[in-house]
Amino acid sequence: RTMSSSISRALLLLAGLCSLVPGSWAEDLNHKDGAFHDHDHHEFVICYNVFYNVFDLAFAFYREPASWSKTTNTLLSPISIVTAFAMLSLGARGSTLIQILEGLNFNLGVVSEAHIHQCFQVLLHIFQHPDHQLQMTIGSSLFVSDDLVLMDQFVQNVKELYHTRVISINFKNTKHAKKQINNHVEKESHGEIVNLVKNLEKDTALALVNYISFLGKWTVQLQAEYTVEEDFYVDEDTIVRVTMFDRLGVFLLSRNEELSSWVLVQHAVGDVMAFFILPDPEKMQQLEEGLTQEHFNKILGTIDQKSARIHFPRLTISATYDLRSILSTLGITKIFSDEADLSGVTEVASIKLSAAVHKAVLTISDERTETRWATDLDDSAWENVPTIKFNRPFLLFIREENTNIPLFVGKVLNPEQH
Repeated sequence: RTMSSSISRALLLLAGLCSLVPGSWAEDLNHKDGAFHDHDHHEFVICYNVFYNVFDLAFAFYREPASWSKTTNTLLSPISIVTAFAMLSLGARGSTLIQILEGLNFNLGVVSEAHIHQCFQVLLHIFQHPDHQLQMTIGSSLFVSDDLVLMDQFVQNVKELYHTRVISINFKNTKHAKKQINNHVEKESHGEIVNLVKNLEKDTALALVNYISFLGKWTVQLQAEYTVEEDFYVDEDTIVRVTMFDRLGVFLLSRNEELSSWVLVQHAVGDVMAFFILPDPEKMQQLEEGLTQEHFNKILGTIDQKSARIHFPRLTISATYDLRSILSTLGITKIFSDEADLSGVTEVASIKLSAAVHKAVLTISDERTETRWATDLDDSAWENVPTIKFNRPFLLFIREENTNIPLFVGKVLNPEQH
């Protein structure tokens, strides 16, 4: 497929943004990757190499919180987390810096640190471009104790490369600090993310908040759609009543016997592709342990348009995580310890990251249209189509199509749990 106009614009932007990279970074970028200006495709490949491993990180991020509970939904955004810590790495030095970048699977032997940040700058431009129509709010903010002197270069880099601010705050009054942080996030997210931070440690000097909210407006064409109340089987002992959309139409469907699962693929406004993976009863563990990037490639190769009746729950789910435990599984630990070297943030040697909070919110649009399009098939032709009910736990994976960037990965155990 050809690259969208959003990507094309971003690639042209990439060619001209070198002047925005601070100081020696621009020189380093031009020296190491100067050839990439010769061809649009090569430009794309350079940033593709930066982001390729984020797909694999999606599963690494997912497995830790998914193992914590058998009754709680899992939802997080791989690209949002990676962006936040790439931003924070601007202020890291020595082994703390190397641990972050290597933990996030960046191959420093292939691309420079400067180019990593350059590509994030371009990616954020793609996500935020009005013509892209991506119904998503994504952001990160750093809060630093107001008794510390910030490094000017760090503040400038965060602003120019990641389009956000470093905010000085009085952490000694934890109640007021928490309120200030939450008010900031609520404002920046246009009211979509509220009460993000629940607790702050009294000795906090540096806190990171990261959030993402997405509204999925599907472009699937439907013969008809109805709303029904049905049972959702959370587990053997738990059944909840949920609102289901009974959709009759032509869908992108695949049956993957290797994963013992049905896969429903839907496109959304803003060049987004969503995979909803419904394992057979008692096959969730097999699915979670076996799912790889190669499976998604196979699914895309075997997916086909099929007439079906799909029962899918009304979905608005969210989750909030302390990222310390998740990132520790990737070997990123020093930044949270007394061994942290964040001398690029402030001259105070003892500063560490005390809080790192991530929140993801996903809403599947419940706009209904009884008849979306007419077909050449009469009513009798729809009588024998298969019915697939998402009435038990299933996985979801949502990506931006042009970049193959994983926006969300999650598991729906209970659609009624917000």
